[in-house]
Amino acid sequence: MVYHQYSILLALSLALLSNAYFINIDASSEECFFEEVVKDTSLTLTFEVAEGGFLDIDVNVMGPHGESLWSKERESNGKFTIKANADGAYKYCFGNKMSSMTPKMVMFTMETGEKHVILEDEGKDGDESHNKLAQAVRSLSEALLGVKHEQEFMEVRERVHRSINDNTNSRVVLWAFFEALVLVAMVLGQIYYLKRFFEVRRVI
Repeated sequence: MVYHQYSILLALSLALLSNAYFINIDASSEECFFEEVVKDTSLTLTFEVAEGGFLDIDVNVMGPHGESLWSKERESNGKFTIKANADGAYKYCFGNKMSSMTPKMVMFTMETGEKHVILEDEGKDGDESHNKLAQAVRSLSEALLGVKHEQEFMEVRERVHRSINDNTNSRVVLWAFFEALVLVAMVLGQIYYLKRFFEVRRVI
């Protein structure tokens, strides 16, 4: 029973301590990271471009032997989940080589699931309810992580959309100011033209 209580506390603490990371990727460059993964565990990469250019990035996930497991070009956001087929270091890279001047900021999380270990007391009728409870706790911790990360990514999306709206509003204000100046200039030009026209008629 103590083991199951410890599992509950550990799972919930992991759900609360998992954080997203922000990285800056310079123009014409690539940033790569490695994750040590045990066979038969899940590997989940979630990312979103927060700032820079057209908010796009190239993503590539490779296995421990250098094989490409997942690759996308010019993506703004995405989520990729696999089950590790071998022990080793899995590599994931964010590339900004398509941009020659604009750096990008990327928010991402890399999560590794737990490998299911068969315990000595598993399978016994007396511990069946405890095993179900442990599975429910694991599912709950994964759901909490999903909700937490979704909130973080929604916050990034909200900030990106707010920046776009502010930029659009600024352009609209500048364009309205320019139109007002043109309108005033046209009115003054017409007044000047009519004034000159009547002056010429008066002289004649």
